[in-house]
Amino acid sequence: MPDIRPPDADRGKHRLSVRLPALPLTGGCQCGQVRYEIRKVPFAFYLCHCTECQRHTSSAYGESLRVESASVVITGTLRTTRRSSESGTVRLGDFCPECGVRIQHRSEGNPDRLNIKAGTLDDTSWLAPAGHIWVRSKQPFVAIGPDELAYDRQPEDGSQRIVARWREMLAAGERC
Repeated sequence: MPDIRPPDADRGKHRLSVRLPALPLTGGCQCGQVRYEIRKVPFAFYLCHCTECQRHTSSAYGESLRVESASVVITGTLRTTRRSSESGTVRLGDFCPECGVRIQHRSEGNPDRLNIKAGTLDDTSWLAPAGHIWVRSKQPFVAIGPDELAYDRQPEDGSQRIVARWREMLAAGERC
């Protein structure tokens, strides 16, 4: 008998609430040389479908947990790459020099915020995206529900609607 998992009843449904685990949130690279703690509630969690994120994650999208830079404490040494993104901003990507796992990226012009690559969290079970960006380049097999925030490119509002949706999701999770 083939090892096939039956379909989830919830597959394709967008979760409208998030239960944030106790702080600090922790994570790190695959080899353990780089570890981090996030000591404040993240601003947002969203999925980026740009071709750059697809390349550097070797996947259909990148998972970005936007946080205040000062709230992140990193142990270990990171190596940094610098490149221009599809939107024209200069992005700095920090990764473990030993195993190559990308831990975070940030915009050169915005040192107060950074995006932790959410797949590096020790516990990802609580995550649900507040929105999707760069969906014009998403893979055709990725389904985005009609109630989900989705932007063809970089949001012109600076992701404010995604941040607001994340706050709503956190508030709904506290009531559960």
